[in-house]
Amino acid sequence: MFSQRLRALRSASSLASRTFSVGSMSQQGKAPDMVEVRNRLREIVGASTNWRDHQQAMAERASLSSLLARSQDELPAKTMKDSFIEVHLPLGTQPSLRDKYLNYHNSVRFGRILEDLDSLAVLICYSHTRNEALKKSPLSIVTALVDKIDMRKNIIYPDCDIKFTGHVTWVGKSSIEAKMHMAQYHDGAYSPVLDATFVMVARDPENKRAAFVNPLKLEGPEEESLFQQGEINKKRRVELSTASLLKVAPTAEERTVIHSLFLNTLDTKTVSFRSRVLPPNSVWMEDAKMKGLEICHPQERNIFNRIFGGFLMRKAYELGWANACAYGGCRPTLVAVDDIMFQKPVEIGSLLLLSSQVCYTEGNHIQVRVHTEVLDPLTGHHNTTNVFHYTFRADKDVPAVVPRSYGESMLYLDGKRHFDETMKGH
Repeated sequence: MFSQRLRALRSASSLASRTFSVGSMSQQGKAPDMVEVRNRLREIVGASTNWRDHQQAMAERASLSSLLARSQDELPAKTMKDSFIEVHLPLGTQPSLRDKYLNYHNSVRFGRILEDLDSLAVLICYSHTRNEALKKSPLSIVTALVDKIDMRKNIIYPDCDIKFTGHVTWVGKSSIEAKMHMAQYHDGAYSPVLDATFVMVARDPENKRAAFVNPLKLEGPEEESLFQQGEINKKRRVELSTASLLKVAPTAEERTVIHSLFLNTLDTKTVSFRSRVLPPNSVWMEDAKMKGLEICHPQERNIFNRIFGGFLMRKAYELGWANACAYGGCRPTLVAVDDIMFQKPVEIGSLLLLSSQVCYTEGNHIQVRVHTEVLDPLTGHHNTTNVFHYTFRADKDVPAVVPRSYGESMLYLDGKRHFDETMKGH
């Protein structure tokens, strides 16, 4: 449905000029690339590529607060065509670009794709909220969460052009859902690679409070269907948050699962609650971890002088993939990215701690959770910034991961919930 809708939007007669008129992104008749996307974002916000100038530019954004709408009714409604963007990644026609995206296995680094999707989602939302009369946008649009990324193809070729397309599909008061589609040119045609759904939020120029965004004007039953799906997505996220294992007890069925796991690890010789034995072809959850550390340098900042969300996604994905690779003893393929929450921004100079945990396995599937937090070395305080969920597929069945403590059992159930939700669509 979504890919059909994109084709319809792309073929609309009023869209041809819109694809290339997002500011001065590209020459007429030539779709922009990712460099142009990021340059355009700097223009929209008034950011600089120079670190010191960048700080001054961000300080000057405070004066744009007077340009914010006092209610959503003050803003003109926009259509889905208004935010439609097509962007090319010319890996085939520009060989010099390949090294940045190439991995050891002669495929494309998926972490780089995550960075590109994040930048594109931000630009799509700025296109939706664009005011032709203003040179700079008073809005600070940031990533709230990655609702879902579904892989439709396992192989991404490093020497074939990639095309991204996307547009706004749902709008609230200050939040925007953007759907994106990625395809790659191979054997004479573009074939789908992935579908992604991001949720962005609009804030004031200093990123301190919520700001209103343009309402969405729906044109036809297909757009109404996309909007309703956005409403369903929002309701599902609220329900998942309400049923979080950090807030409420597991269900009766889940308690049975955990008790069965516990009984399966009891030592029959001692018949003791304390004596635990690892079942055959299994791994204790505490032995299925991998950790990392990043010092957050200015090089990885976004247009708002914080660490770029795409960079965080890339680092978390690569750590999660490495953990799944070591656990399964093979090179795993990504099935889906699910429910990435951006809880707090990461400041320049932070010490970013990443912790990857295999939390659930089933057959040849590995569910990995990556938790990131910032450490203040002066106070010793830790603050969670992000939680990432990845589903990988190995080329063979993998050992069962087994929780030992109650906390690990909750991680196991949380992983099972994400895995079950992912596999509904596969």
